[in-house]
Amino acid sequence: MNPETTDRLAKPFLKWAGGKGQLLEPIVERMRPLLAKSNKLTYVEPFVGSGAVLFHILQHYQHKLANVVINELNADLVLTYRALRDNPEGLIEALQELKTEYQQAESAEAKRAYFEYVRSLFNKRESENRWQAAFLVFLNKTCFNGLYRVNSNNQFNVPHGKYKNPSIYDEENLLHVSRLLQDVEILNTDFENVLSMVNHDEQVLWYFDPPYRPISKSSGFNAYAKGGFGDEEQIRLKKLCDTLDGMSHHWLLSNSDPKNVVSDDQFFDELYKDYNITRVKARRSINSNAQRRGQLFELLISNF
Repeated sequence: MNPETTDRLAKPFLKWAGGKGQLLEPIVERMRPLLAKSNKLTYVEPFVGSGAVLFHILQHYQHKLANVVINELNADLVLTYRALRDNPEGLIEALQELKTEYQQAESAEAKRAYFEYVRSLFNKRESENRWQAAFLVFLNKTCFNGLYRVNSNNQFNVPHGKYKNPSIYDEENLLHVSRLLQDVEILNTDFENVLSMVNHDEQVLWYFDPPYRPISKSSGFNAYAKGGFGDEEQIRLKKLCDTLDGMSHHWLLSNSDPKNVVSDDQFFDELYKDYNITRVKARRSINSNAQRRGQLFELLISNF
């Protein structure tokens, strides 16, 4: 099926901190000339997250892409993407069972107990893939604020959210996303390793959406690994961008603007001084400090 023949647009099936739905237009606007003129483009996302940009690209430009490679270091998220690609019917069947049992719990306390039961099953990581994926989707849609957070033992520990009637899943969207993912290579490795897994004979467009550099101590939803994703990782990513530039690959990167908090913070301006830096308006709703929700600026940086 040609995705362009589908009237409905595919959308992310998970809530994910840093999702790019609101910045989709300026991101795609920057990419559009490259996407429009090439018929053999390799598209790479080393930090795919909830996939807002990916799904838009696949929906509108899949016929122009030679290869698509996505990656995440989060093994739970990668397993879920693969389960949706390879066995959407099995995933939907598992989600329907979870949804039914959750809705049959009549009291708020009973719903919380069922949530904690599913969370315990997820944390054992012993179930077949479709169930592990279903657990993650269920927890994502019923936990507090849609957060993904694990402790030092890799145990998901976000508490139950207080939603009257969470949707859990959208079957039509899941099937649509699964069709889009059929020819997508899904990796689970450090972002630097992706370079060795890409065909350099084709024109390559990279989109980087790394864990954002926190704009405050309370806004650091950037757990890339046990060691986090601090300034050293940001610098390591910039060095990869330099390598790609030297190989004539095109790349676009998004990140937080530290000047939202400290007006003279030149971290990214200095780090990427040899490239194109644009500030775009955005909104953030996930922040423990209500005063830091609302309109902010984010960065789009590219070598084209």
